Amino acid sequence: MDHKVNYLLRLGDNALVLSQRLSELCGKGPALEEDMALTNVALDLLGQARMWLGYAGELEGQGRDEDRLAYLRDAHDFRNVLLVEQPNGNYAHTLMRQFFFDTWHYFLIGALTKSSDTRIAEIAEKSLKEVTYHLRRSGDLIVRLGDGTETSHRYTQTAADELWMYTGEVFNYDDTDQAMVAAGIAQDAAMLRQQWLDHVSDIFGEATLAMPPADAWMQKGGKQGRHTEHLGYLLAEMQFLQRAYPGAEW
Repeated sequence: MDHKVNYLLRLGDNALVLSQRLSELCGKGPALEEDMALTNVALDLLGQARMWLGYAGELEGQGRDEDRLAYLRDAHDFRNVLLVEQPNGNYAHTLMRQFFFDTWHYFLIGALTKSSDTRIAEIAEKSLKEVTYHLRRSGDLIVRLGDGTETSHRYTQTAADELWMYTGEVFNYDDTDQAMVAAGIAQDAAMLRQQWLDHVSDIFGEATLAMPPADAWMQKGGKQGRHTEHLGYLLAEMQFLQRAYPGAEW
């Protein structure tokens, strides 16, 4: 598969899978305002997924649009990182997953606005306002939970410790990522990782949370199509309508 198509699938699949995870919480938020906020983030990510997957389908040239790429691929064809397919768990767990992703996503999208590929730069520019809001929101809530009650602090710290091993995959560059860096499309992993670590450290400091070691062992494989068992269940629900009624559209 062409490196650029593969890279676009990764961008689209990350947004799509996390959007589906957040959509599972619609109507189940701890407060009405938070329920609406989580749903709006899910919709933002869905819109971004549509742009990335649509561009991937155009470059691929095999007649697969965003609908076919979203609903007619099996789990091993998805290229999202393992972090976004992790189950929602409790509220602290959901927000910590979101904060880890938002921090990486913010710095990545910011860098992609300067991409040598004009179309990628345009999509990134359209997404940046939403992504900036996502990061500000999830970071603020992590501070409130971490520096809140003894119970909220304990749940938030546990979520950070459990999800930490899924955060390194985004910086584990393979041939596709390196090709994108060489082409002036993607940002160097080392710089992106340092930006991510600095911001997470700042927020954890405000939240009085202990930051796990940066050199801890990390899970990987999602970008190459090796997923946890959770993705299959997520896709079974997300793809049901298209599988049952072929030809349905967004």
